[in-house]
Amino acid sequence: MSRINIVLHEPEIPQNTGNIARTCAATGASLHLIRPLGFEIDDKKLKRAGLDYWHQLDITYYDGLADFYEKNPDAKIYYFSTKARNLYSEVKYPEKVYIMFGKETKGLPEELLLQNPDTCVRLPMREGLRSLNLSNTVAVAVYEILRQRDFADLQTKGELTKFSWDA
Repeated sequence: MSRINIVLHEPEIPQNTGNIARTCAATGASLHLIRPLGFEIDDKKLKRAGLDYWHQLDITYYDGLADFYEKNPDAKIYYFSTKARNLYSEVKYPEKVYIMFGKETKGLPEELLLQNPDTCVRLPMREGLRSLNLSNTVAVAVYEILRQRDFADLQTKGELTKFSWDA
């Protein structure tokens, strides 16, 4: 299992989950999906967003939040929410970390945030806006964790290759 675990609590939009799956494949993160989902896993929009990488995913499904906690009793979880007081970039993430995100329309359950105020984090944004796109938020969070680890296990140096716009 990966050291970075992305947990989606009741995701609703298949394209977001597909994009997040692609981020998981590119970074080696594991994906955890907590039901109910707002789509079927065979949804064409989901597969289209992450199609080339679907076979490379480490993905686990749970029948609700209680099932997730029961199967991951020692998980160190950071809860991403626009309602959090701590910034995501101020956290020193542990070696094995779970980062949890809520459904697109409502976020994480408020009771969950109230029970875990010290591990609730947010991305800064302009006042008066509701939130960033879920898949963008996940990518920012994952890459902050990877940055703190000096991008271990990822290709960080590339070779400039010649290409043509006309091809």
